[in-house]
Amino acid sequence: MPAKKTSRRARVIVIAVVLLLVAGVGGGTFWTISTVRDSFPQTSGSLKLKGLEDPVTVQRDRQGIPQVYADSSSDLFTAQGYVQAQDRFWEMDVRRHMTSGRLSEMFGPGQVKTDAFLRTLGWRKVAEREYAGLSKETRANLKSYTAGVNAYLKDHKGSSASLEYAALDLEHSYTPEKWDPVDSVAWLKAMAWDLRANMSSEIDRALMAGRLSSEQIAELYPDYPAERNKPITEGAVDRGSKEFDPEGGAALSPDDVAGAQQAVRSAGSQLSSLATRLDKIPALLGPSNSGIGSNSWVVSGKHTTTGKPLLANDPHLSPQLPSIWYQMGLHCRNVTKSCPYDVSGFTFAGLPGVVIGHNQDISWGMTNLGADVTDLYLEKFKDGGYLYDGRRREYKTRKETIKVAGGSNREITVRETNNGPVLSDRDSELRKVGETSPVDNAAPDRGDGYGISLRWTALSPTKTMDAVFKLNKASDFKEFRAAARDFAVPSQNLIYADTEGNIGYQAPGRIPVRGAGDGRYPAPGWDPRYRWKGYVPQKALPWEYNPARGYIVTANQAVVDEEKYPYLLTKDWSYGTRSQRINDLISSKIADGGKISMGDMQTMQMDNSSEIAKLLVPYLLKINVEDKYVREAQRLLEGWDYTQDRDSAPAAYFNAVWRNMLLLAFGNKLPKELRVKGDCLNVRPSDESGPVDDLQGNTRLVRECGVRDAASAQPDGGDRWYEVVRKLIKDEDSEWWKTPGTDRRRGDENRDELLAHAMKNARWELTSKLGKDIDTWSWGRLHHLMLKNQTIGTDGPGFMQFLLNRGPWDLGGGKDAVNATGWNAAGGYDVIWVPSMRMVVNLDDFDKSRWINLTGASGHAYNPHYVDQMDKWSEGKLLPWAFSQRAVEKGTEEKMALTP
Repeated sequence: MPAKKTSRRARVIVIAVVLLLVAGVGGGTFWTISTVRDSFPQTSGSLKLKGLEDPVTVQRDRQGIPQVYADSSSDLFTAQGYVQAQDRFWEMDVRRHMTSGRLSEMFGPGQVKTDAFLRTLGWRKVAEREYAGLSKETRANLKSYTAGVNAYLKDHKGSSASLEYAALDLEHSYTPEKWDPVDSVAWLKAMAWDLRANMSSEIDRALMAGRLSSEQIAELYPDYPAERNKPITEGAVDRGSKEFDPEGGAALSPDDVAGAQQAVRSAGSQLSSLATRLDKIPALLGPSNSGIGSNSWVVSGKHTTTGKPLLANDPHLSPQLPSIWYQMGLHCRNVTKSCPYDVSGFTFAGLPGVVIGHNQDISWGMTNLGADVTDLYLEKFKDGGYLYDGRRREYKTRKETIKVAGGSNREITVRETNNGPVLSDRDSELRKVGETSPVDNAAPDRGDGYGISLRWTALSPTKTMDAVFKLNKASDFKEFRAAARDFAVPSQNLIYADTEGNIGYQAPGRIPVRGAGDGRYPAPGWDPRYRWKGYVPQKALPWEYNPARGYIVTANQAVVDEEKYPYLLTKDWSYGTRSQRINDLISSKIADGGKISMGDMQTMQMDNSSEIAKLLVPYLLKINVEDKYVREAQRLLEGWDYTQDRDSAPAAYFNAVWRNMLLLAFGNKLPKELRVKGDCLNVRPSDESGPVDDLQGNTRLVRECGVRDAASAQPDGGDRWYEVVRKLIKDEDSEWWKTPGTDRRRGDENRDELLAHAMKNARWELTSKLGKDIDTWSWGRLHHLMLKNQTIGTDGPGFMQFLLNRGPWDLGGGKDAVNATGWNAAGGYDVIWVPSMRMVVNLDDFDKSRWINLTGASGHAYNPHYVDQMDKWSEGKLLPWAFSQRAVEKGTEEKMALTP
């Protein structure tokens, strides 16, 4: 629930007061309430729009969600571009500057390093090549969309486009340039980057190698528990099929493997610099390395109260203001071959079409498949080139000029090896990687160290934009699968249902087939055995159609049992906690002929159950706690049903115990590169092989402080850590349960001592945060969501943050609950990702479907639709989702005619 609500009258008073302050801060620039409202879009009456062939109608409901009606595809997407720009152009403008590495043009010198890194990745360059290879129809739709955006820009400048532009003018003059079709295509690269799967885990394992043994690291990355948490698809794969003929990886000798690992191990601390640089790239979809995921499932009509399928989806992404999603309906008045679209759902501002939703025949949802599509390579530089297969090779190079608002231009040189762009050129620390590496027969002379390059499937052109429009038009499973074949990056789990009663699943994506190595650690770039050999054939990717069990669940778990599938998709799945909980909820409901309703689907989306609590609480309750103060908190767990409602005191205490247990058992033993920035410990020097006595006979310790951003530090507390603890919990004397002593207390010697220690620390922590009286504790008071504008609202002046940001809201749920309000145990309890939207589609009657967005339709602060869906979202409510023209007409609050 929101911590506070402000009436409309009070809100206007607040705006007026802030604007008076702004007038003083702005050196004479005077803002008025009309300045704030200047960008609110016209949503009724008539408006001329150049480029239209025929009139277009835009109908908005009570939440301001637009439904567009046109007679041609050209008019439909021109109108979509115009309407999205009306509501969200600032967001679109910032995104295209990020994807092209041009943030410095808007925000000045502070963004130069980020721009340089993004230019090195070359998203915009790839998008330009990608656009040229798209179908004629897709390019035409992109051009129509672009015409609509530019028609809006022609008549809207400065504050009339968005309040943020007026704020930007306080610093320097800025005028948005025209939209370009490539601006839309490049957004897909940012989407792919944030969903790139295991790259951060690859770095983390390399960082751990500097302090932990290979066996210890393996304990922290256990195998996927396929026997307990079901993969998405069932059944064995026919290895004899011509579709399943993977090339075998090169066989390496133990000495070769050991040599490569030595080179990687020596890269350890310098790779922290890469992790830091990754943290600084704006995470438009969510924080990296934090177990971020999504839920989707579909139930066959034989198990539903409607007799037709029900389909649910809630992608877990970064909380943003405005929301990452934009709700919209796109309707050809007469669906024909020349105007084939009648589709409604969620899309991104800046992207034509609908990404997730339904048309008149089918519905589809998405979750991140999590395939390993990135590899870091150590590169040996030699005489102005790089070493590969025993020979010196020439780089590919290009010059990039970064324009800087309020500063001079910067020029960088981007170098590429045969593996990809050289990331280490962007940071002096990265250029030191491997400088202390042992030299042996598997690694070349280190010289000044090794560089780092990146191979990533998204750095080659794909046809993902074609796939979006094909999905929007698909009428059956065959056409759905054909569309999925083009959905190359990011690799997603696609679920399906149709009005004929069929359900299905397809795993699409460009997924590499590796030679040597499995992608879990950086690879030696000089060794040709570690090169990619190609990609998994699209026809060999897993799929299902009308499975006998009658439902399909995808929640980032393993797609297939790897023992039955010949290709390596990844070694870093999510561990299936959410997916198995959803499987269990569905199977228990349909047991003995039970039927699932729309309400049941919605209830499942809000399931707060803590799976790790079910495992750990019995152990916590068996501990004899002598301290009455701690015993009082321990009693909260007696009889607790493991649900994490926002008003739950047991949930607050358990999650605090879980966090403190993780820090004691694991976090304090990890290298500083993985711990939270400012988290300081006294440790033995990492370069020492044993204790060093000082003159007083004490072991020499050094003060070591963490460096990782709180949203991506470890241990994050997700279901990988559930699995780690599950495997250790019965071993009372594991080394992980032991902690060093201090002057005030001896160290923990076993599991129960550490758990008692964690319960005591949690009691004192919550006393500090929530007060001494446990009757006033609640999970929501710890577990806050603050919505922040992703640019000025995050890093801008305080008065602008006050204008643009909203919250906090107190939430239930938790990390790897189905209601996945994510938090990072290493960093605290604040919410860092959320179900960014929720939808339940009724294939029997689309007008009975329901949906909700995280914030609202508008990106304009103080517009009535800025956060008007937020309270309902936080309470788990859904809104009516009209689709038929009759239902849309009935729910219309405002209607606008766009005329040629």
